Amino acid sequence: MRVGLITADPDHQLLADTAALLTPRHEVFAVDPEAAAVPGEPADVYLLKARTPRALALARSLEERGAAVVNSAAATELCQDRTAMATLARQAGLPFAETRTVSALARLDAARLACPVVVKSRHSRRHDLVARVDDPVRLAELAAAWPDEPVVVQDFTPNDGWDHKLWVVADTVFAALRTSELAVGREGRLTLPLPLDDLPPGWLDLVRRVGSVFALEVYGVDVLRGPDGPVIVDINAFPGVRGQAGAPEALAALTVRAAGPRPAVRA
Repeated sequence: MRVGLITADPDHQLLADTAALLTPRHEVFAVDPEAAAVPGEPADVYLLKARTPRALALARSLEERGAAVVNSAAATELCQDRTAMATLARQAGLPFAETRTVSALARLDAARLACPVVVKSRHSRRHDLVARVDDPVRLAELAAAWPDEPVVVQDFTPNDGWDHKLWVVADTVFAALRTSELAVGREGRLTLPLPLDDLPPGWLDLVRRVGSVFALEVYGVDVLRGPDGPVIVDINAFPGVRGQAGAPEALAALTVRAAGPRPAVRA
């Protein structure tokens, strides 16, 4: 079996550890979507750990040629648009934070905001905007720095200051607690292990349902423990899942299953 890694960082811990598990029996190679095309016959399966337009275009072309891609280009792209993400999640009955969209941050009217709120770039990417706004002064600062940025606005969910980071590889769930970057009065971010038995009732079913709704096989869900129950604030396709025992093994097993028999491609 041939396995392609669509990534600019094949040394990423999860990918490197997974490749090490696969290479005794399978050929594993990396494809930098920003620097190379894929000549010849496609591999049996590709792991899509990149979110750039070129990476998505490459994944689509490989899917059209009959290759299996994890996650699919369509599912990955959906997680890039926080407006589409929130719409689908809420239509499916998931407890996603209420989200409204503004075409440019400079157009956000401070007088109509019930602070505190969280302002995020509409399009998820590296070094995007994620900030808490407590007053018009902070909003003006952000608008000056990001005037033309399309954004989404979410009401701030009162919480204990910890993000519940839930990751899923196939049906296996991993979890950790991380101090929120939006918590007031905390410097730095601390990550702590979180045994699955310590999750509130129903959370495992909730995070698995996200995968079903979004057609994701490798994904992350950021959940807050709100006053009235869990609140999902973000969903990520193919997150890092660093330092989680068993994650490379789960991804290697998923890769083998995903390859399967490839459908015939019509000329």
